[in-house]
Amino acid sequence: MGANELSALLWRERELLELLVFKLEEEQLLLQGGKSRWLQHATREVEQVLNLVREAGLGRSVEVAALATQWGTAEDATLRELAANAPAGPWGEIFAAHLKAMGDLTSQIKELRDTNERFIRAAARSTQETMTTVSANPKTYDASGVTDAPVTAARIFDRNL
Repeated sequence: MGANELSALLWRERELLELLVFKLEEEQLLLQGGKSRWLQHATREVEQVLNLVREAGLGRSVEVAALATQWGTAEDATLRELAANAPAGPWGEIFAAHLKAMGDLTSQIKELRDTNERFIRAAARSTQETMTTVSANPKTYDASGVTDAPVTAARIFDRNL
């Protein structure tokens, strides 16, 4: 593989990172709107995109190593090192632009992840607080308006007479 193929892989990885930003924003909107019904689906979609990003990252690592060998750089060179040691021509700038774009997307992803985590923690805390205020024996009102009367079959029967 050459520089063209690596650049194509980097474009694909950037598209996946943009999709991940979208999915995290979608998850955030559900959290903000209290739409917990769909949260499981959104979280699963985030995980699916994360798996695709991981696979793309592995492919990128293999291609960077192959191109580094072609260009006479260390086989374990990073993309940043590859861009810095690119032969004369446009590839150094192209790979540097990919790095910058991917870094920007990664920053957005981290910010969204942190924000979503705060929303989830707040929702969990709110749920716990609500659950602690729920009484084990709920009070009910009878026909005369008296509270604390236990609900029994006899009382229900008496009311219906």
